[in-house]
Parts: sequence; structure tokens; C-alpha cells
Amino acid sequence: MAWFKRDTESDRKPDQDASERTVKTEGLWLKCDGCREIIWKRDLAQTMNMCGKCGFHFRVDARTRLTYLFDGGVFQEHDAELESSDPLKFTDQKAYSSRLKATQAATGMKDALVSGSGTLAGRHLNICAMEPKFIGGSMGSVVGEKITRAIERSIDEKAPVIVVSASGGARMQEGAISLMQMAKISAALMRLDEAGLPYISILTDPTTGGVTASFAMLGDVNIAEPGALIGVAGPRVIEQTIRQKLPEGFQRSEFLLKHGMLDAVVPRNEMKHWIANTLEFFQGPVAQAA
Repeated sequence: MAWFKRDTESDRKPDQDASERTVKTEGLWLKCDGCREIIWKRDLAQTMNMCGKCGFHFRVDARTRLTYLFDGGVFQEHDAELESSDPLKFTDQKAYSSRLKATQAATGMKDALVSGSGTLAGRHLNICAMEPKFIGGSMGSVVGEKITRAIERSIDEKAPVIVVSASGGARMQEGAISLMQMAKISAALMRLDEAGLPYISILTDPTTGGVTASFAMLGDVNIAEPGALIGVAGPRVIEQTIRQKLPEGFQRSEFLLKHGMLDAVVPRNEMKHWIANTLEFFQGPVAQAA
């Protein structure tokens, strides 16, 4: 008798279908946009979603960013119930209200920002992180209100503020109301400055439009992740307008650092330690409990 036996239809159990006999690999691997190597997703989870070969920074969601920064990944979320009322009753390819509901169902979020408070290296602070999967991380009335509330909360608590930007800019479906958030947040940041409290702005890929033109570039310290696209208009729009080819690496974080638009470019796995040192410079060591 042969040491092997061919698996035939008659040998299989009646309830054993093809899906049970197939190893599922779809969605387990990613190709790095930096070095083009294939990476197992589970490995990325161990490296803060950075390529272990070339250091390319994959985009991450807002809640994941907060877990990277807060001690133990633990934070108290604020204003999670806020959502847009669709004040303009805007319709493009579909009604804005329908777009909101579909995106809320897909992301499990009410809008494009998570606001949380907790500790970073033992220091109490407030951090806001934008969610690029929610209508491109666009800034509407809810994003503006949540950031403003986080700033006002920090003033009351005498705590620093950090905003992690990842956005395509102001949300066109809310028109001038979205543009008003630029001034609203900027005014709140002025009050924070008058209170003598630090604001650190972290720019990630991408940070563009009205977000760049307002609070993303107003930090006491402006830092970015490596390779992040940062600008107001996109590079294709600029090239088409000036009819010239842009320099290599234009609008990437390293280019902005070289030309004085950023204070530092910091890898994701060094970000928390870097911020802790910066806040100690601004506020001194964390007071130890008695």
C-alpha cells in the first residue's frame, strides 16, 4: 500500500467545504511603500507600524496614536458624543448627512478626532489625534470644538496640550463653518499661551490645507514624523499652477526641517521620549507624589 493517499471527494466529510481546507492569508501581509519588502502585519504591531527594514512609517488610526503616547496606552476620552448637525444641508455626489452616517458606521467614530486626557511619562496632559479614515481627517465644526474644549480643559487643569494632525484640511461640506474653526482654535491657543502652558504640534502623513494653515503650525514646538506630507496646497496643484517641476522631496517633513518650517523630525518609536524631554524643558521635572 502506498504511503500516501490522494484526497478525493469521496474521502472528505460531508460538512468539510473548500474554505475549511484552505489556509487564509489574505490581509495578513503588506508591501512597504519605502523598500517594497513584504511585511507580516503581526510584525508591524510590534514596531509601532514602522517597517523594520527601512523605517517607513505606515499610517495609523487616531486611537492607536493615543495608546502610543499615553502611559500604558490608557486615557480618558472626552466629547465622544459630539457630531455634526449638517448645518448647510450639503449635497455633492451624496448628501453630507448620508456620508456622515456611512463613515460613522465604518469607523465607529462620531467625527474625525479623538480627544483624551491622561499621563505621558507621569505628566498629566491632553492629547487630540485626528483620524484620516473619517472623510480624509477633514476639519469641521466638531473637530474645531473638540480641540478647543481640550485647550480650555488644559487651561483649567494647568496642563500641556498635544495635537496630532493627520488631515486633508477643512471639510468642504461645512463651507465657511469649517474655515471658522481655524480662527477658533488659534484664539484658544493664544489663551493657552497667555496661561504659560506649552502646546506641542505633531504633524503626520498627511497634514495639509486649513489644518496646516492654522493650528498644526502654531505649536511652541512643531515636530513631524519622517516622510510626512505637509503643506497647504498639494504638490500636483502647485506644479500645475506654476508650471514647474518641484524639487525632490518637496513638502516632505525632512524638506520642511531643512528650510526652517519644523523644529524636529522624530521617528514614531522615539516620539514619546522626545516629548517627555521637551515638556521637562518647558515645565521642569514631574512633581513626585509624597
